[in-house]
Amino acid sequence: MQKTIMAAALTSSLLATQTIVAQSDKPTDGYILTTVHDLPCTSVKNQQRSGTCWSFATLALIEADLMRQGKPAVDLSPMFVVRQTYLDKAARYARFHGAISLSGGGSSGDVLNTIRAHGIAPMEVYPGLSYGSEQHVHGELDAVAEAYMQAIVKNPNRKLSSAWLRGFQGIVDAYLGPLPQRFDHNGRQLTSMEFAKHLGINVDDYVEIGSFSHHPFYSKFVIEVPDNWVHDAVYNVPLAELEAIIDHAISNGYPMGWGSDVSEDGFSWQHGLAIVPDVQAPAPTDGSDMARWAKMSPKERSQAAFERPGPELTITQELRQAAFDQHQTTDDHGMLIVGMARDQHGTTYYKVKNSWGETGRYNGYLYASKPFVLYKTLTVLLHKDGLPKPIRQKLGIK
Repeated sequence: MQKTIMAAALTSSLLATQTIVAQSDKPTDGYILTTVHDLPCTSVKNQQRSGTCWSFATLALIEADLMRQGKPAVDLSPMFVVRQTYLDKAARYARFHGAISLSGGGSSGDVLNTIRAHGIAPMEVYPGLSYGSEQHVHGELDAVAEAYMQAIVKNPNRKLSSAWLRGFQGIVDAYLGPLPQRFDHNGRQLTSMEFAKHLGINVDDYVEIGSFSHHPFYSKFVIEVPDNWVHDAVYNVPLAELEAIIDHAISNGYPMGWGSDVSEDGFSWQHGLAIVPDVQAPAPTDGSDMARWAKMSPKERSQAAFERPGPELTITQELRQAAFDQHQTTDDHGMLIVGMARDQHGTTYYKVKNSWGETGRYNGYLYASKPFVLYKTLTVLLHKDGLPKPIRQKLGIK
């Protein structure tokens, strides 16, 4: 974690000329990534064995955006949001007689809705670890919560009691811990609502953007993924404008939450890369590579793409729409885009902060190529001031 905004800005300035060499000791091999933009953010966290990336990623965005505004770095509590979302989800699960999802998953909208209604707490105040573990391991909690609610919606008394919600809260509090009524922050006793106000968080300043042609552009639509259990709506723009939003935001210092599909063959945490190799592309022009490429199977070409930059798919609106319609693009994971780099051939990559601890080739970060981001993005979430003005006007965002 950067200790001050000045230190973060200095680090960003120094990194602007830093070259990152991956996968080879030879300067001409592998991925040579030169940083273009590097935005300040808080330290890498670890969701461990819990399906709570949505909470980690969205709070990471808010933390980074507070730093962008010149405020001190603060680590917010993902489990504060997870606890409240579980309670909200259980109430809706009962009203829908069990016909909605009750997993540990969620969306960025759940985080914004929680902060709007209940505020937020620092991570140190509410770590959410009340079950004998130093890491987030939610298999038992998820299974017990679902079994309890399945029993409730069976309605064995033919009438829901007035106790079932208290019982469910007891389960959640047993694992994550009850919320403190007030807590100390820099010598002040604050409630969670007062703490959010003290930080200056305005959740209405954040907008979520997608790009899908099965809904009208320049309007809002409910994105059809299971974890969007509350049916929050997002803005819809053409793919070219989604690309413009991402590049404009990062180039102007605005971090963004990123909902994406990480089940792709082109996503490799081991290599710290997310790419979309074009395995049908013509061979490279240099002779040795041409001979080697020509002899490879598509699977071998896909794996070889992690060794050094190669041709990637050209992404179109139709291609990404087909992948979504055919369930080849799914809502797998939430992360945070905090920078931009280019490889030795000029291809753009986005620097992504993950929530899998300080592991992997880049100690908790990865680099996603522009084709991957354009292909596999479900939505991005950012401060509305990070939107290009013409697009903001088209969307009617004040």
